Amino acid sequence: MGMQRRDAAPLGDGTRAEVERNIAAQIPALTRFARRLVGPRGDVEDLVQDTLLKALSASGQFRPGTALKSWLFTIMRNTFCTAYRVRQREQVGLPDALVAVLGVPPSQDWAIRRIEMEEALDRMPGGVRQALLLISFGSSYDETARICRCEVGTVKSRVNRARKSLVDELGSLTVH
Repeated sequence: MGMQRRDAAPLGDGTRAEVERNIAAQIPALTRFARRLVGPRGDVEDLVQDTLLKALSASGQFRPGTALKSWLFTIMRNTFCTAYRVRQREQVGLPDALVAVLGVPPSQDWAIRRIEMEEALDRMPGGVRQALLLISFGSSYDETARICRCEVGTVKSRVNRARKSLVDELGSLTVH
């Protein structure tokens, strides 16, 4: 009487149904092996499921009398290695050039800058603030001079002082 390998499950008549029952009986051993492959944070259940699907679809290729557990472990190891190679080729995230094009600065930064701008405008003397606001809203220097009841040169001087004051107080108006 020949010796049978310890991990070779008795397969009875070797029918497909018998092989499938013996495959199902190996689930606990496959789960333990999967934990060793993927580690504590890996998805053990997915690896076991993929292995079972492949084994069941190829159950007609299993040769009775050979070690079923070894056959299943080989399928699992190959499935794991293939998935690992695919993950190594996958690029995580977006390329830097695309991120730069798609990136949008957070809106709260602009809200804060708007509040800072309003507060800086409130601290300006009335004539300087009025001249800056009229020019920034599209009035011409002549029109602004008429509204402010002063000379065009005075309007230009006030607008220049207002701009300098804002830059000194707020710095650059770009949001990072």
